[in-house]
Amino acid sequence: MADAGGVVVPAAAAAAAAAGSRAGHPARARWWRGRPRLSIRNKLLAMVLLPLAGVLPVLVALLLWWSGEAFDRLLITKIRADLAVAQGYFDRTLAEVGASAGAIAESRALHDALARPPAELPRLLEAFRRREKLDFVNLREPDGTLRATHAGLPPAREPAPPAFWAAAAQRDLTSVELLPAAALERIGPELLPRVPVPLVPTRNAAPTQRTVEERAMLLQSMHAVRDAGGRLLGHVQAGVLLNRNLAFIDHINEIVYPEGSLPFGSHGTATLFLDDVRISTNVRLFRSDGDAGGDHRAIGTRVSMAVRENVLGRGQTWLGRAFVVSDWYVSGYLPLADSAGQRIGMLYVGYLERPFTLLKYAALGTIGVVFAGAMALAALVSLRWARSIFQPVEQMEATMRRVEAGALAARVGPVASTDELGLLARHLDQLLDAVGEKTLELQRWNAELDAKVAERTRALQEAQAHLVRSEKLATVGQLTASIAHEVNNPIAVIQGNLDLARELLGSEAARVAPELRLVDEQIERMRLIVTQLLQFARPTEYAGYVTSLDPARLLDASLILVEHLLAKTQIEVRRRFASTRTVAINRQELQQVFVNLLVNAIHAMPGGGTLELATRDDGAEVLIEVADTGPGLPPELMSRLFQPFTTHKAEGTGLGLWISRGIVERYGGDIRAANRNGSGAARGAVFTVHLRAEAAA
Repeated sequence: MADAGGVVVPAAAAAAAAAGSRAGHPARARWWRGRPRLSIRNKLLAMVLLPLAGVLPVLVALLLWWSGEAFDRLLITKIRADLAVAQGYFDRTLAEVGASAGAIAESRALHDALARPPAELPRLLEAFRRREKLDFVNLREPDGTLRATHAGLPPAREPAPPAFWAAAAQRDLTSVELLPAAALERIGPELLPRVPVPLVPTRNAAPTQRTVEERAMLLQSMHAVRDAGGRLLGHVQAGVLLNRNLAFIDHINEIVYPEGSLPFGSHGTATLFLDDVRISTNVRLFRSDGDAGGDHRAIGTRVSMAVRENVLGRGQTWLGRAFVVSDWYVSGYLPLADSAGQRIGMLYVGYLERPFTLLKYAALGTIGVVFAGAMALAALVSLRWARSIFQPVEQMEATMRRVEAGALAARVGPVASTDELGLLARHLDQLLDAVGEKTLELQRWNAELDAKVAERTRALQEAQAHLVRSEKLATVGQLTASIAHEVNNPIAVIQGNLDLARELLGSEAARVAPELRLVDEQIERMRLIVTQLLQFARPTEYAGYVTSLDPARLLDASLILVEHLLAKTQIEVRRRFASTRTVAINRQELQQVFVNLLVNAIHAMPGGGTLELATRDDGAEVLIEVADTGPGLPPELMSRLFQPFTTHKAEGTGLGLWISRGIVERYGGDIRAANRNGSGAARGAVFTVHLRAEAAA
């Protein structure tokens, strides 16, 4: 083998060096030798299938888990908001009871009635009760004894309920309270039938020996009655009974869950608990056959033991799923405390969980099916794309092996791929064809040259031997320069497409690095052969023939070349030639620039217009302007106007301005473009050519 400097390294020496290198790391060398060599086919298949079969399922599983958790959190967020709405209405109702008691205590009618016979008080209290929509309104003496009731019961000397003493301590009180049935009988005997609640055996409830809940839960307000001087005249006791208060609980349910607010067939419920017993609810009681018992509400059923311990025992708000009577609900439980801070009951709202659970599983199942289908489709498409990559590479590698073995006629042949690898395969065939043709041509020319040299050698003898050798070398130099030019172009194309393929593969190119390195080595080998051939040649570079030109005269002459285009339009040509200096440039190249600018201006005015040509001196430069009265240059085109393949014409290639600027820049000039300001005839685009002026004679 030969290194970059052309020094030949014997194969035995290379093998010995490799063996010495492996000897320094015997374990690693044994591991590497035992490792199976993966082909590009297997590497690409592994690159395609491993992410699909390993990574994507894990991601899908995480997505499904996260989606389920997010859905559950969404349900909890909703029940928290529902419970807040129910609590707000409950607190507002409690405040309204307090406001009603205060209004009664401060009313002029009550103060006037206190000065009249006691027989008028019950009738007035009943009127207050109906007006304020309360269940009871009573008047108590300053010491707490019952003075008058809305039902007209005679005064009683029984002590006031415990909440009264808070009111008697110089402050009014509105709170949720529990009263025994005997105390309620004195202030509202018509309410007694609603108080007893027989306990119904309930699944998951805490064990109890009770059979009936006989206490009453009230929204009660105690408000002091004072005269103008602030003397205490008594207390107004007013309130609402919550036991079997179906209108109250149904109104809460309508506020929290209006009709149509819960989708998928779910329905919402609301309940008031005295301790753990439902005393007012719109939860329906189901019979053993599974049908709802008409309008039989689940009054008397009890909450589950877990909820009772959490809410009544620890005073915490419960947000989550809970078993309600006979089904699972997404539930919210809020503890209710009396004026002494004792937890005496709960406020509950919730909605049926089953429809949302079915929806969640349906959504998760749909996501899983969609991802599984997408993974299968991606696997099929990826396998097809992988095949379009490794097949051309395998064909090229096999071809290079046959060429190395001496089969110079071996070619890659047609490949199915039409991307960069397909182009790379075709360029490789073109390179091999060019190398073969030039090699045969070189051999033929060498044979002809040898014959001529031999013939002249016999005629000129040894005196002309040196001249013959010089002539032979010159001829070979020209031939090799031609071969180098023809071969270097395909080499550059192959190398460029190979680099593009490596860039497109990105980090995944490491998996096919041995195959890409093999192609690099073969390209480098061909480049080395060309470099060695170029050692026989002495190429020279020269620019175009430069003359001193008058830009105005050359611009006039260029108009003749586009006269056939002007004849088809109604374009008027105006000239303003004011330059007096000349420029040094190749005539044909500058004329190519002028013709390109003139053609562009004519195409910009298909309906006619004015073509303005101008020249002027500007310091050390001569400026040549070509202006039209067309629509002008779009703003989005200005920034990339002189880039290759930039055009807004359907038939253009987008190379004219790029080539023109390159020509002018080669002679130290520039081309600039702008839109003309103004309206009417002053609109359009103007292209200005900047050229260095020759020094004045």
